[in-house]
Amino acid sequence: MPVITINGEKKEYEKGTSFEKIAREYQKDFPHRIAAVYFNGKIRELFKAVKKDGELSFITFSDNIGYETMRRTAVMILIKAFRDVTECKDSSSIKVEFTIGNGYYCSVHGVPVTEELAQKVSVRFKELCDAGIQITKKVYPLDDAIEIFRNQGMNDKVALLKYRRSSEINVYRIDDFYDYFFGYMLPNTSYIEKFQVDKYHDGLMLTLPTKKNPEELVVSEPREKLFNTMMLSSDWGNMMGIANVGDLNNMVCSGRINEMMLVQEALQESRIADIARKIFQRVDVKFVMIAGPSSSGKTSFANRLSIQLRTYGLVPHPISLDNYFVNREDTPLNEDGSYNFECLEALDVERFNQDMTRLLKGERVEMPEFNFVTGKREMNGEFMQLGKNDVLVIEGIHGLNEKMSYALPSESKFKIYISALTTLSIDNHNRIPTTDGRLLRRIVRDARTRGASAKKTISMWGSVRAGEEANIFPFQEGADEMFNSAQIYELAVIKPFAEPLLFNIGKDEPEYYEAKRLLKFLDYFVSVDSSMLPKNSICREFVGGSCFKV
Repeated sequence: MPVITINGEKKEYEKGTSFEKIAREYQKDFPHRIAAVYFNGKIRELFKAVKKDGELSFITFSDNIGYETMRRTAVMILIKAFRDVTECKDSSSIKVEFTIGNGYYCSVHGVPVTEELAQKVSVRFKELCDAGIQITKKVYPLDDAIEIFRNQGMNDKVALLKYRRSSEINVYRIDDFYDYFFGYMLPNTSYIEKFQVDKYHDGLMLTLPTKKNPEELVVSEPREKLFNTMMLSSDWGNMMGIANVGDLNNMVCSGRINEMMLVQEALQESRIADIARKIFQRVDVKFVMIAGPSSSGKTSFANRLSIQLRTYGLVPHPISLDNYFVNREDTPLNEDGSYNFECLEALDVERFNQDMTRLLKGERVEMPEFNFVTGKREMNGEFMQLGKNDVLVIEGIHGLNEKMSYALPSESKFKIYISALTTLSIDNHNRIPTTDGRLLRRIVRDARTRGASAKKTISMWGSVRAGEEANIFPFQEGADEMFNSAQIYELAVIKPFAEPLLFNIGKDEPEYYEAKRLLKFLDYFVSVDSSMLPKNSICREFVGGSCFKV
């Protein structure tokens, strides 16, 4: 019998014992539900079986991989429940669009969404979970899988698989419903215990627990500004005929990508011009505060916004909140003793408010500059005084936090939230997380501008995300305007830059699984030559060649 080592203890199991059975034996030792396992260094789904000796450890809902496994399974159950309730066998009638807080917004086509429908879907969802229906996984020849998806009305998957290099594909099944998912799945429907399905605008919102508290369901407050921003980008994609990666690949291979890129850039420029017009119309505005998470393209956006402000006769002056960092020795520390550059206390908030108040009064102020080499703030004789048409374009992660600019009158501030809010989907049931787009942006930029490896960028990403959750996302709905910097074509451009960096991460390194996941994800895209990018494109902030100093 195979010998399995768990937490240093060796135990014998009969060949063919499922990992789920072993997980049930050890579940009592974990506060959260076990979703998958590591076996001999590889991730294995729970319905897989022991075939040989090996070392085993567990992945729970509180781990990234485990949480995404739970989320994917819940989405499949939702689609199955929707199909059962509506008796609609065309699976393209429901599409997983994007996240809003703790919820996953799904658009619905061809079926009017009412409160009654949402309730029926919720009831059916619970019935499926209570039944504990087995979720099976089978490898099909590619042509056979395509035929299965065509019969279920999944033309989005048919288009996607046209560009798949592998001759086989994994297909998951719940009863009579077949689907493909990018990632791992749970062994049966009973693992989903906490959920909520509601009508939201013209679609459905599936709310699930968070990774931090996977046993507790918390329904987010409405985030209408974020929702409207995401829907605007989805509408742009639909207008250009690109709703998913298959559509994008078709555009690339048909030779129409250059025109599409120019249309996307024009749409973004029109949005920037609209924001500039609103700033101009508020005559008391002197401080344009721009904030957003890492790799949102804040610098390129600020430059393009400044150009548009000039068309209204305004004179913009860029200011980085980074210049108000406290001296390195005064920087707060994380629990592990490292510097916490993300918290508000890492900035000299009082000095910033003093300087901005004096500028607002028309006084001449010497502006600080932070030296990142010495870790000291310096005064280098850079003076500023605001004229009638001058505005300050201030960029930094705390720009939307009222505590950052407490002394400034609200009418003098115009707040802008920017992020790369990816609305392009792999297919109708596999969304692209916005964090994946930003992570790939940062991997490419860090390698180009800082000489940082993909391994280092990935290793830091968790702490970066924690800082965003604490210091940026809570304030996004307080912005006057939101701007989505994601470009529908950008992952196809980033792909040839990111792949060599990710391939450089070895199997023995902890970042390997994330690198492997990103590589598999990028494999869906047909590459696009970056030489076609306009010089002022936000994408150039990451791949290089921008006309701006970024």
